[in-house]
Amino acid sequence: MTLQGPENPSRRGRRSSTMGVMPLNDMPWWRWRSNVRSALHMLSDPAFQRSVWLTGAEGYGDVTDAVYRLVEDTWLDNWSAEKYVGTIFRDSQEAALVDTAVLRVLRIMHQVGPDAPVSAYLDHTGWGEAVRAARDAHVRMAVADGEDPEVAPQTLEVLRIVTRAV
Repeated sequence: MTLQGPENPSRRGRRSSTMGVMPLNDMPWWRWRSNVRSALHMLSDPAFQRSVWLTGAEGYGDVTDAVYRLVEDTWLDNWSAEKYVGTIFRDSQEAALVDTAVLRVLRIMHQVGPDAPVSAYLDHTGWGEAVRAARDAHVRMAVADGEDPEVAPQTLEVLRIVTRAV
């Protein structure tokens, strides 16, 4: 993946970068959207969780990292995603799906603790429900952004490159 900077960095509006087919500047707070999408993507994929998180594979962080990306800039642990409709989220349905996922994942995090091993999350009785909620939100956002929701999650380095691109 090659990202080129604009000829004149002070003229960012002339550049038409994309994340897949989604223009990076499509939503006003697209960087926050990218972080939320990355987190939901990882939280919604049980095969990824088993092959990457359980094995401790490098480059993707862990469950706690994903939850942090989900709520760090947005404060979705304190208020509804509805607050961000038109800036991070496209509509109320997308926001409602994100709220459901956040609440389910945070409930588990509070029960097992942020420093618990990955297996504590994956073995939690509510994890399947949290994964389904994250999946619903991930699919809705990916499709709205013109991307294939079935593609494997990207590394955190790719996320950093993409969010610095513009």
